[in-house]
Amino acid sequence: MSHRIRIGSRGSQLALWQTHWVQKAIEAQWPEISVEPVVIKTTGDKIQDVPLSKVGGKGLFVKEIEEALMDGRIDLAVHSMKDMPAQLPHGLGIHAVPQRETPLDALVARKNLRLEDLPAGARIGTSSLRRASQLLHRRPDFSIVPLRGNLDTRLKKLSSGDLDGIVLAAAGLKRLGLADHITSILPPDTMLPAVGQGALCIESRTNDQSSASLLSSLDHAETHFAVMAERAFLDRLQGGCQVPIAALGTIEGETLTLTGLVAELDGSRLIKSSCTGPCDQAVSLGRDLAETLLKQGAGEILERLEANAAKIG
Repeated sequence: MSHRIRIGSRGSQLALWQTHWVQKAIEAQWPEISVEPVVIKTTGDKIQDVPLSKVGGKGLFVKEIEEALMDGRIDLAVHSMKDMPAQLPHGLGIHAVPQRETPLDALVARKNLRLEDLPAGARIGTSSLRRASQLLHRRPDFSIVPLRGNLDTRLKKLSSGDLDGIVLAAAGLKRLGLADHITSILPPDTMLPAVGQGALCIESRTNDQSSASLLSSLDHAETHFAVMAERAFLDRLQGGCQVPIAALGTIEGETLTLTGLVAELDGSRLIKSSCTGPCDQAVSLGRDLAETLLKQGAGEILERLEANAAKIG
């Protein structure tokens, strides 16, 4: 096993926190190994003024890092799981999924108002179609304002007075010590999270057996099963950033419960269902739940939104 491991990461504050966490975990388990973080700027980091749904979707945050992994410039890659496309490039695999932080979304609001107490016509910042559709389903009066950038940037835009609230992943706020900004955690029946939200993805080459054995101690089985189910759901729906899709897997004992959702952009219709089964059938559970939603009308929404996105593109 090499005594030097290079880990590729985005350069944002949150991405570096995640990478340093993995670095410390590896060095604690394997003190003879030196871990070197390597910052790689992705297309998603370079484009900050356009919603992801208009410029190519989630893969923009991982493409350049995966290229560095495939050509050997780095040995491992650390991503936010929710940034990972459903399909991985040939030769790469998810070799560890550490224990998940909370998968839920958080409301950060002026005057510490709860979602239901925000004024009529409140301006809510988010560039996530998933968040926007669920917000509008609950509060059609809301005005959704596109909002991108790192956590500090988004929090500053709220404090400037142009917005009444913003919705962010609670995990990121907690990891960066910003949990005191959270007004309220949005429960899954209000805001079902993104696939993989709150979980980390450690990616490596499938033929790199030394990295696979290195990472085995970092893998959290329950989180891995839950994420596998969520990603199988996403994969079957073939959904990108142009479509509001959400899913959350939870585990009790050996039983996995998966809830998934597909929504209209304006929140006028949400198609949502759940299924339950053994953890070791996570992938089939995800696919079966997707089939259930497709039969309930999700296919019509997906086809229309993807067609509209293609016309705009």
